Amino acid sequence: MHARILTYVDEVARQGSIRSAAEKLNVAASAISRQIKALEDDLGSPIFTRKPRSVTLTAAGEILLVHIRETLREMNRTRAMIEDLKGLRRGEVTVALMSGLSANIVPRVIKQFRLANPKVLVRLRLMTELDEMIEVVAQGGADLAIGFDFPQRPNVRQLAVAVAPLGLVVSTSHPYAGRSSVRLSECFDYTFVVPDSTTVIRPHLERILAQSGQGPSSFIETNSIEVMRHAVMDGTGVTFLTPFDIEREAAEGRLAFVPVQDLARETQRLVLLGPERNPTALGSVLAEYFKAAMN
Repeated sequence: MHARILTYVDEVARQGSIRSAAEKLNVAASAISRQIKALEDDLGSPIFTRKPRSVTLTAAGEILLVHIRETLREMNRTRAMIEDLKGLRRGEVTVALMSGLSANIVPRVIKQFRLANPKVLVRLRLMTELDEMIEVVAQGGADLAIGFDFPQRPNVRQLAVAVAPLGLVVSTSHPYAGRSSVRLSECFDYTFVVPDSTTVIRPHLERILAQSGQGPSSFIETNSIEVMRHAVMDGTGVTFLTPFDIEREAAEGRLAFVPVQDLARETQRLVLLGPERNPTALGSVLAEYFKAAMN
């Protein structure tokens, strides 16, 4: 099949609409419809069920889409390898990431990668659900995913793992900022800025408080690591994160990480994921930059 029709089917499946896919690809909707109809005639089976305002994949379409995405991924890999031979790397690479990493390790790695590969388009997809991130890598929607505490799943593999301690994070003006360590009980006089139940760090915090049998007098809850960082920098309260979460703010002297004696066994695993089979050339190159940053 021609690369153009593969791209059309892939984008229509992602958008759930021929019109939306046409706008995204800057192609006439009628042209996409004709190409898809011709493909369906050739296959002898519809690949989309048409509705007034949307389309959904048929069973045959689901099977075809797996083949199409594998083909597009391999095509991008082949193009990257050819560009490598020419000494002029081009193409695109997609990384799925957790929001907490969007201001720290990921921008640093991407900057280094782009200095060596200025003609590569890097797409960053901010996501919140671990299973969704795993699925997007397994299905070829992203070359890599980086986040905390990924469970083991088929069709993806862990390319790198860094274990990070969970500790107290305070503003640099906080009385504890210069301490070598603190006890958990010393933190309860301050407002806790905590992640909500949608975040992977929440179970750690719940376990900590359950074991202590105590708690702070007040909480602020959010689903955003970025909000947590800013609330602590503003002096609103304290929180519990890993050094990876505050890499930039610590370097700029705005936040401090303080080990908590009671939390010596509480860690998070920063994991870089890639596909189990047929990784793209650019994805493999970018993975090496992440591995170096995680060591």
